Amino acid sequence: MAKARKRPRVPALFARLRKHFGTDPARLPVVQQTFPGYDRANLHLTVQQLLAPSVPPPALAGVVLPSQYSGVSLAKLARPETAKGYEEGPVEYVDVPLADDQKLACVKQGLYTFRDDGRPVALFVTEEDTYRSEKGLDVAVMAGDREAAERFARKLSAGVRHGSAFRGKVLSVEKGGYGDTVVRFHKLPNVTRDSLILPEDLLRRIERQAMGLTKHAARLRAAGRHMKRGILMHGKPGTGKTLSAMYLAACMTGRTVLVLTGGAVGAIETACALARLLEPATIVLEDVDLIGTEREQQSVGANALLFELLNQMDGLGEDADILFILTTNRPDFLEPALAARPGRIDLAIEVPLPDEACRKRLFDLYGRGLTLVLADPDVWLRRTKGVSAAFIRELLRKAAVLAAEADSAGGDLVVTDHQMDEALAELLVAGGTMTRALLGFGGAAPGS
Repeated sequence: MAKARKRPRVPALFARLRKHFGTDPARLPVVQQTFPGYDRANLHLTVQQLLAPSVPPPALAGVVLPSQYSGVSLAKLARPETAKGYEEGPVEYVDVPLADDQKLACVKQGLYTFRDDGRPVALFVTEEDTYRSEKGLDVAVMAGDREAAERFARKLSAGVRHGSAFRGKVLSVEKGGYGDTVVRFHKLPNVTRDSLILPEDLLRRIERQAMGLTKHAARLRAAGRHMKRGILMHGKPGTGKTLSAMYLAACMTGRTVLVLTGGAVGAIETACALARLLEPATIVLEDVDLIGTEREQQSVGANALLFELLNQMDGLGEDADILFILTTNRPDFLEPALAARPGRIDLAIEVPLPDEACRKRLFDLYGRGLTLVLADPDVWLRRTKGVSAAFIRELLRKAAVLAAEADSAGGDLVVTDHQMDEALAELLVAGGTMTRALLGFGGAAPGS
């Protein structure tokens, strides 16, 4: 008797697609798109939202690759000849950080089958098969006809662009160690208006330029006024430029905040693209003059960064509610770039060293929690002429440490003229020129 021929095994993933569509999946169209790797959480949340109405509920299968160097696509899974190289297995997830120290387990690679408006659809999510450091997320949509596949792909793309994982959050954008773009979540410090010791007229100008346009956005747009604007805050170290930027970012609620620092040269384009999608948005670029890798190249590096930023600002729509806040200790480095591209930065503000009235407020602010027993407090206002806010804060902190060492019995910290004299001498004499520079000291002589 002739031996019965063994029927070839049908690959499980191919069989899943054939059963779902009720026809040969190799005949069906596939629409592909690629999203940035940092959008993994936005992609996962969008998929969850779009698939939630599916009846029956969506099914998800893992795809096991024969080796780490093997690529896979939905088109390969749709043909038995190529699908046999891939096994159905457990779904792989990646833990992705979210705001407020939360985590989201996102599908790293998986095949969804579901119904959209009652029609069968398949969605395959995987990492881009590339040797580039910037790996994207490949997404393929299969449906009964091209229009249905394109329609779902457009909904998916719109959801990812909405950026629900990023919208209204505080983010930093930088280049990772392998050249990939890294988006991190942060919390802004709690900076109140009372803790911002600046001349009142200066603070009002900053607030009007930053907040006033957003507050009256509808009327200003109707009047044809542009919403995109830039503020450059410059001045000596320690005068409160960064604190002012954080205050503006924190008190303008409902905005996405993107903070760029020293590693931002290659991330400006990404940051501006995110701001465009997530507006209203604020981009904070701190210490733009410190971008150069070598001291003698700082001017070149800062101007290269600023020119790139100005180019990106040109690409944003005039009616986009995007606020740029730049801070620098060296405006002379930036002047050539700003002069070559007038109108991009609307307001340049010098944040000055505190005058006597501001120094009194600083002593009140940083003296909270201490008992200041000073023969004549006004003497200390005169002796700290030309110092920064950071210097006064450190002066009182060091005096508090000296007071604690002088009285080991505990209780309230009582700071006298003796501790203040000792702290001032330690900062100005023992600390040397480096400490004075770090704390923004601008006086002529210690104790003068």
